[in-house]
Amino acid sequence: MTILVTGATGNVGRPLVAQLLAAGHSVRALTRDPARADLPRGAEVVTGDLADASTLTGVFTGVTAAHLINFNGKDGSPLTNGDEIAALAVQAGTRKVTVLKGERDRSPLEEAVDAAGLEWTALAPGEFMSNALEWATSIRAEGVVREAFGDVRSALVHDADIASVAATVLTTPGHGGRQYMVTGPEALTHAEKVRIIGSVLGTEITYVELTREEAVRRWQEQGYPEEFIAFFLDLMDNPVEEARTVQPTVEQVTGEPARTFEQWVRENAAAFR
Repeated sequence: MTILVTGATGNVGRPLVAQLLAAGHSVRALTRDPARADLPRGAEVVTGDLADASTLTGVFTGVTAAHLINFNGKDGSPLTNGDEIAALAVQAGTRKVTVLKGERDRSPLEEAVDAAGLEWTALAPGEFMSNALEWATSIRAEGVVREAFGDVRSALVHDADIASVAATVLTTPGHGGRQYMVTGPEALTHAEKVRIIGSVLGTEITYVELTREEAVRRWQEQGYPEEFIAFFLDLMDNPVEEARTVQPTVEQVTGEPARTFEQWVRENAAAFR
């Protein structure tokens, strides 16, 4: 079977390509810039942009199953061309898709693949462990992490575990019509994450709590538009209960326990040194 992976150079797409290849599957990897993709040997790397259906001619040909993302890889906005994507998949004979969600609500892409009669499974991950890389610069320079909303817990998930769930769904039966909330095995605060990073690195890292106003000002200085800032604040004020509660999804779907944050830090320790 040939499996199409869109967003192939992303945090989930890259390990998904590697896992599918390791399992012996044929992988077609979609990326806007193949020259910079640096994907594993054996992947068929093709040019295309999921947000622009005119670039997807022939991409689904011979594809049995596809991993789709429901947001624009350039700016994170929801895709609006779900009907075109679903039609191309159906015309090519693709039977099954996973949809990686980037928002809480059911997206236009999810609606489209459902209406088109494709067997679909939505993947709704909690916070990615790789988000902690945003702290790498301040940890290297000062041994400090500055964040707001320190009392909010997050059952953050290893990016490769999201990929493992997607790989299992794409290659085994019994997952159609479901939405899987994917989390890690522990719900942590910022301070707890910082302590784990310090323990792995063998150094003390200071956690500094920012006020809400300071957090907003920093997002503004980083260039985030106001609608993104409002979205961030809503996540903090009204956190998704499932995203801060440990879910058994990874082990139930893949048969393997979810990776811990400590494991992720050990794998990425060089970024913080």
